[in-house]
Amino acid sequence: MVDTMIDLAHVSKSHRIVISGSDSIELYLALKRRGFCFGVLASACRIPCGQHSAGLIAGDHSYQAIEAAIIQTSRLLNSSANIAVSIESQENGLGGRVRTKLQQLGFRIEAGARCRKGFVLAAHRQEFGQDFGAIANVA
Repeated sequence: MVDTMIDLAHVSKSHRIVISGSDSIELYLALKRRGFCFGVLASACRIPCGQHSAGLIAGDHSYQAIEAAIIQTSRLLNSSANIAVSIESQENGLGGRVRTKLQQLGFRIEAGARCRKGFVLAAHRQEFGQDFGAIANVA
């Protein structure tokens, strides 16, 4: 699933990447093994908001957990960032709700791919105004 997320989010080894979700540590280590040096866990991020060009979210199984990870990650992304979200739940309608949340935060869905563990949804933020108060109110 890691390779699918990298491909769909158009991440290169020079990008600053925010990693979140319940499998964030495993994803972080997998990125390090692949030579990605600029990954950071969202929970430990000390770089000012808007400095990261990609976000990867993995491991959450409920909509509430995925939504919280999307909001936390989106606050750290720049105005033209990519994001990939793994959806590993069988919950009905979860993909549609995740898609809606991403769109509310200024992302345009670009691709989706089925994997062994579930589904990866990828989106791109196009010059979204970084009004962090508005992002917090969307939650």
